[in-house]
Amino acid sequence: MADPDAALVDALRAGDEAAFVSLVRRYHPRLLRFAETLVPSRAVAEEVVQDTWLGVVKGIHKFEGRSSVRTWLFRVLVKRARSAGAREPHNVPLDDEDALDGRFAANDHWRRPPDVWSDRVDSKLVADQLASGVLACLPQHPAAQRQVMTLRDLEDVDAVDTCDLLGISVANQRVLLHLARSRVRSILEVELRRS
Repeated sequence: MADPDAALVDALRAGDEAAFVSLVRRYHPRLLRFAETLVPSRAVAEEVVQDTWLGVVKGIHKFEGRSSVRTWLFRVLVKRARSAGAREPHNVPLDDEDALDGRFAANDHWRRPPDVWSDRVDSKLVADQLASGVLACLPQHPAAQRQVMTLRDLEDVDAVDTCDLLGISVANQRVLLHLARSRVRSILEVELRRS
């Protein structure tokens, strides 16, 4: 499948300022959201994203198209964030509470299956509230879980690219994603019970 942003990159290489504006409009909020998972504050995240855009303008001629433009932008962002001194550990040790969260038996099967949301989510309003709830509870996650969940579930980056961007193993990415999703589900279940 052709990269939908390839034409913008070609135009940017040719000096088309409108192409740069289009890229910024399309990706700036997404880069900022991901940067906030990599650095300690929004102010630092904004600086990292600005630095990323400078890097894109300076390095556009080096982009070889071996990955999608989106993945390349995230890769530039990760490098800029790490050079800003905000590097997180690649492997996060898990304690029993995080790994099992009381939901799983030792054989990794559900101890208590999750509630079926579709029975409770009967309107778009409730669904919108749940989506807002997911975004609101992300800051409660450890950094590595936020990073993986942001890339996989919010930015739709595939597992291979996520592992490459964060410098983690496939197994670690799966565990982090599972833990993040389980934590979100637990938080949202509490919210659903209240409503």
